[in-house]
Amino acid sequence: MRLLQIDAFADAPFTGNPAAVCLLGDAVRDDAWMQNLAAEMNLAETAFLRRQDGDWSLRWFTPVVEVALCGHATLASAHALFEEGLLAPGGTARFHTRSGVLTARHAGDLIELDFPAMVARRCEPAEGLIEALGMHPVSVARNEFDYLVEIATEDDVRALTPDHAMLRRIPVRGVIVTSRASTKGFDFVSRFFAPGSGIDEDPVTGSAHCALAPYWAPRLGKTDFVAYQASPRGGVLRVALDGDRVRLAGRAVTVLRGDLAV
Repeated sequence: MRLLQIDAFADAPFTGNPAAVCLLGDAVRDDAWMQNLAAEMNLAETAFLRRQDGDWSLRWFTPVVEVALCGHATLASAHALFEEGLLAPGGTARFHTRSGVLTARHAGDLIELDFPAMVARRCEPAEGLIEALGMHPVSVARNEFDYLVEIATEDDVRALTPDHAMLRRIPVRGVIVTSRASTKGFDFVSRFFAPGSGIDEDPVTGSAHCALAPYWAPRLGKTDFVAYQASPRGGVLRVALDGDRVRLAGRAVTVLRGDLAV
């Protein structure tokens, strides 16, 4: 079985968000084996691809849990299929996942993902959320996965130093923090914290933008965005809201290829 490490939403190595992609082929491995390999890789996500009736079954694991949706590891998976010659350059990858069928295709020199919109609705903050972030929010919303917290400025987003131990006690996948962008060329910025899922800060989070696109569309009066995730590694995403779907586009760079010996 082939194993690749790929930097997703990245134009160069050692930027964007690293993911491992395990090409299972027709092999069957149980959940415990996949979780153990994800822990061994110790990256934000390890993706497992298995052939399924001409398409692909796709599952995502952090070092500690399986997750229901992951953007950067899906981008990395599509990139792996193209690079390994398992999908023709003009082809469309169809992934069967816990969030339904997701697709990926080339759009110029980018790979574009078709994901569900994950609308976050206004709510009261969870106990300890504001204290953990150390910032007064403009608004707080939530969808089935995450809290989405808007704060005042891009500088505030970049300066954020949350209390991860406090965030770990909040029963959600993670917390998205966002603001309008002040940096020229970007519409909004964000960061994503998920200590309860084994990731204190995720470098670039495609699935968070499934909530950010419908959140910012009415506020900015547009449906196409250039977004920046302001983690220490950083990453640029092209994001488009299309009804109840979100298109996410970016590049990826392979940094390691190998064969599993187990």
